[in-house]
Amino acid sequence: MLTGERVRLRALEPADSEAMWRWYHDPEVGRWMDGSPPISLAQNMEKGENRPRNTFEEMLLGIETLAEQKLIGYVALGETDFVHGEAILQSIAIGDRDHWGGGYATDALRVICRYAFEEIGLHRVMLWVVADNTAAVRVYEKVGFVEEGRRREAFRSRGKRHDFLMMGLLESELR
Repeated sequence: MLTGERVRLRALEPADSEAMWRWYHDPEVGRWMDGSPPISLAQNMEKGENRPRNTFEEMLLGIETLAEQKLIGYVALGETDFVHGEAILQSIAIGDRDHWGGGYATDALRVICRYAFEEIGLHRVMLWVVADNTAAVRVYEKVGFVEEGRRREAFRSRGKRHDFLMMGLLESELR
């Protein structure tokens, strides 16, 4: 397990599928995520049973509080390119709204980036984020990510178009 000051990142268990299903169906949690068609709880449980094994190339980890040992979210790192030493932070979410604003996402982001740099041996982590998702942008900047590019009006949420920001973090920039 990967541990920070407030959270531990761990492999997801099939039993975590119910919580994740609730988060996927919470409109506020999913507001800034690419939407998928709804699936039933049973379908999501089956997906959890058949989840692929984590590898250095693709990993999906649960975010668990250290104090309560409660699953509150998830983080995904993937598309790892060992030749160029980079990967994409595909997703990070605190799905349990009771834990929003408590520094859990910032800590989880630091932990996954430290793991990418120190254990996997990468040099760069990049991500895409909706520019109007100010809470996420603030978390990324706190950890050291900088804006490297912009895709104009590339994301649609609730009938409105938003820009996507490409942000990157070099190993030497992690705070």
